[in-house]
Amino acid sequence: MATIFTLSVFGAQLVRIQGLDAHAVAAEAESKRVTAQIIPAMRGQILSADGTVLASSVVREVVVADQTAVCTYGTGKNTCDPATSPAAVQAAAQRLAPLLGTPVSELVTQLTGESRYRILSKNVTPLRWNTIAELGIPGIARDRRETRSERTYPQGTTTAALVGYVIDNGKPGGGVELMVDEQLQGTPGKQTFEQGQNGTAIPAGESSITPAVDGRDVTLTINSSLQWYAQNSLAQRIKETKAESGTIVIMNAKTGDLLSVASYPTFDPNTDIGKQGAELDNKAFSDVFEPGSTAKIMTIAAALEEGTVTPSTPVVIPNRLPRHDARFKDSHEHPTQYRTVAGTLAESSNIGTILVSETLKSSTLERYFRSFGLGTRSGLGYPGESAGILSESSTWSGTQRATVAFGQGVSVTAIQDASVFQTIANGGVRVAPRLIDSVTEADGTVREMPAATSSRVVSEKTANDVSRMLEGVVSDEGTAEEAMVAGYRVAGKTGTADFYDERVGKYRGFTASFIGYAPADDPEIVVAVIVQKPVYPYFGGYVAGPVFKDVTTYALQELKIPPTGRKPPKVTLAVDPEKALKDPTVLRDGVEHPRR
Repeated sequence: MATIFTLSVFGAQLVRIQGLDAHAVAAEAESKRVTAQIIPAMRGQILSADGTVLASSVVREVVVADQTAVCTYGTGKNTCDPATSPAAVQAAAQRLAPLLGTPVSELVTQLTGESRYRILSKNVTPLRWNTIAELGIPGIARDRRETRSERTYPQGTTTAALVGYVIDNGKPGGGVELMVDEQLQGTPGKQTFEQGQNGTAIPAGESSITPAVDGRDVTLTINSSLQWYAQNSLAQRIKETKAESGTIVIMNAKTGDLLSVASYPTFDPNTDIGKQGAELDNKAFSDVFEPGSTAKIMTIAAALEEGTVTPSTPVVIPNRLPRHDARFKDSHEHPTQYRTVAGTLAESSNIGTILVSETLKSSTLERYFRSFGLGTRSGLGYPGESAGILSESSTWSGTQRATVAFGQGVSVTAIQDASVFQTIANGGVRVAPRLIDSVTEADGTVREMPAATSSRVVSEKTANDVSRMLEGVVSDEGTAEEAMVAGYRVAGKTGTADFYDERVGKYRGFTASFIGYAPADDPEIVVAVIVQKPVYPYFGGYVAGPVFKDVTTYALQELKIPPTGRKPPKVTLAVDPEKALKDPTVLRDGVEHPRR
């Protein structure tokens, strides 16, 4: 009876499985055979304005081995045989070694054993995998579940600090990669298929696929040739002057497009990510510094716009100017000088600039500085960008009221400093910096990014007056003869400022700079060269002027910008002492002027 009962139970269960629950059992079995593979979406490319690839993604396959199958290679057998397996593994290793970049001895170890799954490489290109597959070595396969994309940067260190990088998990770590990540990242797809016991797909099995959608390509305003030239010129000068760091910014004077943003020290995004001490930021956006004399053009422009001075207003410049608890001086000792406002700017006099600033209220000066873009980010949305430091004029101390006028006691980024000169070069209209030119959709549709926003800061007349003064700087009578470009009219300004080192909490070293534009009478490009903490000599004209000349000359040729052929107007820089003292508009210590 017990036997009959047992057989009855088994029979009933068999009827249930084959009849009533057949579909459920089949579905369960199928689910155990079905596997899913994520199809990675390729991250969009980053391109320069001239089509050079700055960042792209490539597919990488994971190659694995079934050790229990490799041992049959070339033996004609289906299972491992101790008599033939060593030679089979040795032969397989010799064929695979040059394709995987792994020594034969190391591969022999990886291919020997009883593991059904041993990773040989995670960095195999699809083309290389095809070559491996053609060898027909049993047990060598690619793990489709682990197929991934890898970011590559063909330009290496040249654009690294601007373009940025991605980290191991494919997430952006900085730069343009992070700035426009929403555009660059795609949507992964999914593939499901039935697999046999050996892990290979069953040809006639159930399968489905949801294609991946690749990211969009992003084209920058950057000119790859200018970026390369600027980056190398900057690196060379920093090494020559034993400086700590530096930046070069090249802008289109009319559109605000950034044509080059070089930063040094830099890094190689293909090899340096994760290394200790790697400099991964772009200092043109992140580092702030006191601009020094390059800021004087804002003070002069404000006074001209408010009508408190003209380019020919006389200025009496003593060797020392006492203000509050300080005695201000120029960069060099000199007897009392008699200059015009134009001469004050051309010779970069701190004292003369203070006297010009004293024709304005502090709140007026602050308003103009902010209109030029100081104290706020550019609006680009670049990761890590600083707003600089411009405190409210109501908090300025007595000495700060004087130092702000000639570029100390206020901090800027290189992008902001370049933008000030772009405003003057563009007839008084400030155009916000622009870096993204267009986005290309997956179907090839190109979507142009809108033009940068603009605002008038000073009148065209004021901008033209300042521009003529800046031509006086780049002349035999100015402070930057080194920046002259043969055949072209150039306007610009030197800057030499004390460098505040936050690491030690005090001023240590100098910021040397030269910023200008060309052609001066029809400006097309603005070039800003900033060098931090060069070893003596440290003056802006000497350190940064030659780099400006070199880079500007190359840029004018690369962009095919011809000279205008017009001669510059004569600018009066000095005045007769007797006439100056009799002039009722003269600026001198002890003479009060109505402030506006």
